[in-house]
Order: sequence, then structure tokens, then C-alpha cells
Amino acid sequence: QVQLVESGGGLVQAGGSLRLSCAASGNIFYIRTIGWYHQAPGKQRELVATITSAGSTKYADSVKGRFTISRDNAKNTVYLQMNSLKPEDTAVYYCNADISQIGVLAFYNYWGQGTQVTVSS
Repeated sequence: QVQLVESGGGLVQAGGSLRLSCAASGNIFYIRTIGWYHQAPGKQRELVATITSAGSTKYADSVKGRFTISRDNAKNTVYLQMNSLKPEDTAVYYCNADISQIGVLAFYNYWGQGTQVTVSS
């Protein structure tokens, strides 16, 4: 019943900005760590940024200083502000979260369906 729905992807020129959003819905009790991964054609899925429930963040070296992750716990939503975009940022961006549902003691890991980000040179 838990769903992660991403939005905000698109086509942008190099140097531009995009803001991705991921809204979690369903029978949610608690979201632990939530974040973003990306996958370029022919490459493995890689971590972009994550944020814990306490607000601690982690970034891939390639995006430090350019991307900012944030979350709104009241809305069960995570954001990724992407500035100074480069063609090498082109990929499908996936939301990922560790979520416990109401009445369930365990945390399970969920993925969104992905949103395409294309940066033209």
C-alpha cells in the first residue's frame, strides 16, 4: 500500500536548475531514511543524496555543493534541489525510502517509479 511518487524531472540546459519531489503515501507510520538515487543508461544505480529522520544528510561527491536534499515530515515528502546541472547529471532519478507501516514493527525499503532528468550541453 505504500507508494513513492516522484515529480519535477524534465529537460534543462547545462547550468540550469530543477527541483525534484517525492511524496510517500499509504498506511505510513514512520519514514526513517529517504533519498534519491540515479541511473544513467548502461550504468548502475547510484546514490545521489539521502536524509535521515533527524535531518542528517549524505551526498555523492559529484553533487556536493550543487544539490540540496530536504524533507517535510508533515507531508511525507522529500525534495532534491539541483543547481548548476551538468550533462553528466542526465539519468533517471529514483526516490528510495525506509518506511514502517501502521501496525507493522519492521521497516521495509521502497522505490519510486523514477523521473527522467536530461541536461543538454
